[in-house]
Amino acid sequence: MRNVLLALAVGVAFSGMAQILNVGSIEKVNIPENRDNVVAAISPQGDYLLITSSSNKGLTKFDLATQQSTRLTDAEGAGHNVMISNDGENIVYRETSYNANHLRHTALNSKNLITGEQTQLVAPSRNLEGMAIQGATAVAVNNGQVSLRSFNGGNAIAQRPVLSTKNRQLMITENGETRVFSPNGTDHSYLWHSISPDGTKVLYFIASNGAWVCDIDGQNAHRIGIIRAPQWVDNNVIVGMYDQDDGEFIYASKIIASDLNGNQQELTGDDVVAMYPHVNAAGDKIVFSTPAGEAYIININK
Repeated sequence: MRNVLLALAVGVAFSGMAQILNVGSIEKVNIPENRDNVVAAISPQGDYLLITSSSNKGLTKFDLATQQSTRLTDAEGAGHNVMISNDGENIVYRETSYNANHLRHTALNSKNLITGEQTQLVAPSRNLEGMAIQGATAVAVNNGQVSLRSFNGGNAIAQRPVLSTKNRQLMITENGETRVFSPNGTDHSYLWHSISPDGTKVLYFIASNGAWVCDIDGQNAHRIGIIRAPQWVDNNVIVGMYDQDDGEFIYASKIIASDLNGNQQELTGDDVVAMYPHVNAAGDKIVFSTPAGEAYIININK
């Protein structure tokens, strides 16, 4: 079903860097051939991928066991930061549209992958700033205001803070109130933010500077290194990519693991341009894409 890239696995073993993760194998996934394919997410259980396009148009579910593809939506912007519920049954995604004045609006939708039921969580807005899934609740931050929607008809509860961005700044919403968070000050642009699985730390990227981690109260901010598109593997390890370009094209990129002290490990070798990793909830599978529209899974021995 999949091809194991032994050359990559050997390259990892002799990378000469600190061993942060124990890599078991790296496998090519036989997703439908299309140079525009990009992996948008991996399910918490690691049993399916969400595939989008390079422009984030549409979403396709690819089942790793059956290798069957199911088109979920053709919405513009759907692949940007799409989220999957902990049980793998619901997704939350954006839908971008333009009004008569050519102003962009973004709606927030959910879809149940079992029943096919689709719900609009937030109407098209100019100010959709952030979203999260917390248990059975979808949380949206729209113009600084929080809205909650339960997937199962129960009480919708925000159990932890929600991060968002506004005017390049990192914001945090707690107890229904949104404020500027920006741990490194407001003269920076913040990207790729997330909260650690245990809710105690914040991971973020500062443009032209690198990945940083701080406590959930904004204290003890420290730089991890140049790791783009960073994601949590667990409470103590992150992964991201280190890419190189010539000003027009990316010609090299590796998936990098790092502990919170900045010790790093290359997880991929020079024979693949590995970009935009996504981690399943168990932290034992890391999926990444290539500019050729390929997908690979790094299997981690826990």
